[in-house]
Amino acid sequence: MGFRLAGIRKASLRAIQASSKVVDVPKGYVAVYVGDQRKRFMIPVSYLNQPSFQDLLSEAEDEFGYDHPTGGLTIPCGEDVFSDITSRFDCC
Repeated sequence: MGFRLAGIRKASLRAIQASSKVVDVPKGYVAVYVGDQRKRFMIPVSYLNQPSFQDLLSEAEDEFGYDHPTGGLTIPCGEDVFSDITSRFDCC
């Protein structure tokens, strides 16, 4: 036995994604913000397992905790340092 609430309906996953910025990030990637200008990079989720990337995540936690200024994951290093570190990863 069920009941219906007038005006309330389930939103489809497609509708939820369309109303958020999640659509901009391909499956298997995560968006991070880097540098003073908070440039957005999309990185493969496999990078999250890399020890040097985990060091960056620890620095982000130390600096921002879980309250990132952009609302997304902010990495506290320069774009050049970030690019240098991630260019060494041979996984994708």
